[in-house]
Amino acid sequence: MKGRRAARRLALDVLYEAEIRGRPPVEAFLEREHHGWVIPAAEDTLDPPEALLEGDSTSDRLGDRAGKETSDRLGDRDGQEQEVVGYARGLVAGVQEHQAHIDELIVKYAERWGLQRMPVVDRTVLRMATWELLWGEDIPVAVAINEAVELVKALSTDDSGRFVNGVLGRIAEGKSARA
Repeated sequence: MKGRRAARRLALDVLYEAEIRGRPPVEAFLEREHHGWVIPAAEDTLDPPEALLEGDSTSDRLGDRAGKETSDRLGDRDGQEQEVVGYARGLVAGVQEHQAHIDELIVKYAERWGLQRMPVVDRTVLRMATWELLWGEDIPVAVAINEAVELVKALSTDDSGRFVNGVLGRIAEGKSARA
């Protein structure tokens, strides 16, 4: 689901910023919202119609029916953005609320890797995915792990994908053993 992918990217941006700046993640998110900086990561489904980018009125060119269709698409876009921002907000708040427990699990399953030794992106993505694995209500394990791996492959080191996959796989196994 592209909306969730955009939400994860937005949550990663906020959590990364919060860690670098040494502030609570929810506070960083709220500041971004206040200043209008909460913009979902670019996704094809969230791009505005070309006519709007050109400043051209679709209804002027094609009549009221086309204008209504454009308006409906923009309404859909607003709904998608709200969904993305809402999921990102919940993810950021969940990571902040459970960070101590999440960090314990990451250290336990990272085998000889302390949190401070990990790249910030890897650590942040591990926190997000761990929250999704343990508290995400409708996220399949494979999806949470795959999305995390894709994020670190795109944004971190060459070895990060394998590392994050291994840690999250062990956390997921530990979760199913406790269930």
